[in-house]
Amino acid sequence: MSKSKVVIVGTGFVGMSYAYALVNQGTIEELVLIDVNKEKAEGEAMDLNHGLAFASRKMTIKAGDYSECKDAGLVVITAGVNQKPGETRIDLLNRNASIIKSVTQNIMSSGFDGIILVASNPVDILTYVAWKESGLPSSKVLGSGTSLDTARLRYEISKYIHIDARNIHAYILGEHGDSEFVCWSKAYVGTKPMLDVIESMNEINFEDLDHIYAKVKNAAQEIIKRKNATYYGIGMALVRITSAIFDNENSILPISVYNNGVYDIDSDLYIGLPAVINRDGVHHVVNLKLSNDEQEKLKKSAKILKDSLNQMSL
Repeated sequence: MSKSKVVIVGTGFVGMSYAYALVNQGTIEELVLIDVNKEKAEGEAMDLNHGLAFASRKMTIKAGDYSECKDAGLVVITAGVNQKPGETRIDLLNRNASIIKSVTQNIMSSGFDGIILVASNPVDILTYVAWKESGLPSSKVLGSGTSLDTARLRYEISKYIHIDARNIHAYILGEHGDSEFVCWSKAYVGTKPMLDVIESMNEINFEDLDHIYAKVKNAAQEIIKRKNATYYGIGMALVRITSAIFDNENSILPISVYNNGVYDIDSDLYIGLPAVINRDGVHHVVNLKLSNDEQEKLKKSAKILKDSLNQMSL
């Protein structure tokens, strides 16, 4: 991975928020945009190029096709479709799975041997689909998982206790969806356990933890209610994952990864867990010692994902 080249498949709100954040943060050297609407991709590339005079580093940005994936270090998939009126959840899953299968086939036909990062929803299931279709090791296929949910959690805690969100160390685990949960037993402010913080500060109490969780869980709905979609937060979360890969950071991030027996849940699925990320992709999944309640929540979340996979026509 000598050249930091990223290909984005899908130039909708999420894909372009990610692209814009990449340019502003100077994360990579080369960016290629792919979309079924080629003119849209061309226009987006032109628009980004016109800001390079103000960027923090020299970059090459262009629209392209799947042949550009061959020498890319990372391909990020943001493509997908929304639910139609009267369409069931499983029908939508199958439609999006078909898109991810087709996209992954096109990526791999180029001779690609890098890392695939999936941001399309439902991300855990579609990351599994991309992995199966790609034939790549599970370490080289990952999803954005609960990275955004975790960022929202850190922000909400920081508001309560007036400590910078960057000093809040806590995770949302499980499905990126309704069954996600906060791992409170491993939540820290600086080096102080969150449960100790509650006992020593007047700003927060145990009842507030449920309120914080509810705000995080319902954040997307509240944003969509006001502006129809969410995209800035996930765009920045994707850049954080990208940096961890290209800078070979060995950073721990909560992403959608293949469990493979690390936790006492079904091994054959992708789910939001903390993982060490570097230029090889997922170095390893971090095995946290969860409380009994948290372990049960993780099992419940995994079962929901597995049931959905079993209902789909994969």
